[in-house]
Amino acid sequence: MIKMEEVTKSFGTLKVLNGISMEIGKGDIYGLVGTSGAGKSTLLRCINGLQEYNSGSLKVEGVEVHELDKEGLRELRRGIGMIFQDFSILERMTVYENVGMPMRCWGYDQAHIDQRVKEVLEMVGLTDKTEARPRELSGGQKQRVAIARAIAMEPKILLCDEATSALDPHTAKTILEILKSINERLGITVVVVAHQMEVVKQVCDKIAILEHGVLKADGAVADIFFEDPQSLQNLLGEDCLETLPDTGFNIKMSFQEKDKTSEALLATLAIETGIRFSYVWGGINRFKDDKVGMVTLNVKHEHELRALRRVLESNEIKHKVI
Repeated sequence: MIKMEEVTKSFGTLKVLNGISMEIGKGDIYGLVGTSGAGKSTLLRCINGLQEYNSGSLKVEGVEVHELDKEGLRELRRGIGMIFQDFSILERMTVYENVGMPMRCWGYDQAHIDQRVKEVLEMVGLTDKTEARPRELSGGQKQRVAIARAIAMEPKILLCDEATSALDPHTAKTILEILKSINERLGITVVVVAHQMEVVKQVCDKIAILEHGVLKADGAVADIFFEDPQSLQNLLGEDCLETLPDTGFNIKMSFQEKDKTSEALLATLAIETGIRFSYVWGGINRFKDDKVGMVTLNVKHEHELRALRRVLESNEIKHKVI
């Protein structure tokens, strides 16, 4: 769906994107994460041609974005919806008029506009706000209007630039559930820019971590959290780091909670190895619709480590020594 190879972008002497290569598959919910200034929003705008990139390749459905002329860019953007942190809805228009505006600009007939506005407002739970003005809406309701407008043209891609950062946690969670529902119902590819890790854990299938315009890590969300690269540690901060024993050997394992509980795993290891290990850390993480258990153990001797790894491998439990 979206493929990037060595994409670069500079503003004067400031290099904002430095050789970004990644692929976003059809139907993915893909998170672009990083601290402020990492290049997330710039990369997002390169996807729909709002921002030109200096070099490299960025293809949307096989089409190189920087090779498109004005009409080609207009057609590209027709298939890409976008929502912003500040909602960007027009105060002088009703909810109906805001949602229907893109279709009016493209010359759709009134019957189609009426039907489509009704459909998308139902999707976002605002059927009772059709004639309301933005000043009568809460922040969460305004963002729902923005989502409805973004999907009114039946786009194949939806870009979300910090769409929940201006909202309280409860409202943000509701908006994320709407995005997830739209993705599942319509098969739209969603690209989410965020700096809050709870956002990507709740809705994303995959993430890319950017630091100062450099891609530091990318892959499935659960895999990134298991691998725990330095770039993720930098985002989470010291308070979220595991404190590990500095003697012996530490081994971290990951498993689907639906297949095996932490207690069952530890019992299996104790029975099958006969080893007395120390429990260092453990917990259950929810990644989108899955619960993933992660446990870290410590053993004193290398032969004990080898015995643990044999049992983990025989039970097909993902693990690594840390």
